[in-house]
Amino acid sequence: MSDLPRVIVTVPPHADFLEEVAAHPVVGGLRLNTVMPLADSPRETLARLAALGQPLWVDLKGRQLRVAEAAVPPFTAVRLSHAIQVDTPTVARFGDGSEEVRVLEVAGDRLILEDGPRRVLGPGESVNIPDPSLRVLGFLTRTDQAYLAAMRELDLRKVMLSFVEESSDLDAVRRELPDVELVAKIESRRGLRFVPQAVNLNARLMAARGDLYLELERPHHLLRALRRIVATDPEAIVASRLLNSLAWDLEPSAQDLTDVAYLLTLGYRHLMLGDEVCLRRESVISALNLMECLFREVQPQARPKAWVGGVTAGGGKPRPYEASVHAR
Repeated sequence: MSDLPRVIVTVPPHADFLEEVAAHPVVGGLRLNTVMPLADSPRETLARLAALGQPLWVDLKGRQLRVAEAAVPPFTAVRLSHAIQVDTPTVARFGDGSEEVRVLEVAGDRLILEDGPRRVLGPGESVNIPDPSLRVLGFLTRTDQAYLAAMRELDLRKVMLSFVEESSDLDAVRRELPDVELVAKIESRRGLRFVPQAVNLNARLMAARGDLYLELERPHHLLRALRRIVATDPEAIVASRLLNSLAWDLEPSAQDLTDVAYLLTLGYRHLMLGDEVCLRRESVISALNLMECLFREVQPQARPKAWVGGVTAGGGKPRPYEASVHAR
């Protein structure tokens, strides 16, 4: 299996299936999304996850904008995780970009919206403001600081850092964790311009497609961004919106299959599964089994010698994506 690409799995911190995930042959690391709620302290959580035996990546939020408390716009302002400056009026996107609303005014960390989204906005939801005038004030959050302190105590060193755009972002983490192994998540146009410098500053790159797609000027620019990132860093990770159809149905969509195949043909050998598909045992194990099939399909040299059209010589069936689903 050493010649196959590897998958980093986002782990729900209290799930009861994590040992099975960690033991899967295509898994090459675990990622903790630090917006996930915890029943115990960051230190206790990290110690428990590190004991699973896989490299543990702690995903810090940095300047990423999120909803800080529940809001019902337009009757209440939306409070953000950071104070910002931006020319108004402008637009903000919620719901992974499916809801676009007009921002009339900004007051520190508060957005005054013209209308919608016509629902309750929950704490932790991501917010995108793809305006070139946007400036996020401050960088590391209090939660980021708490996790970095716990990592120092446990001698953990692997950090994924959201919305990296300039050298001071990397410096902020290195001041707290001098021996850190950093992955710079590229999620904005400023981040893309910073790509060559990030590599020169010993940061590994991640093409974090979810926010990057929403932040680019035109949707199809995502393709050139993906090519640029892996060309600059052959060890780059690609993440977000991978095999999300499995979160809702254990039959994967055709576009999800070809999406992964396209990323492999671009040269990506490290892929990260996001939150939605990793919340349930059935969906994440299905995704990992499917990834293994796709890796072998796209890289013929990695197939077993007896591999013929997905069926082993002697009539044996390939491993199903999940125990309750038969591979076709």
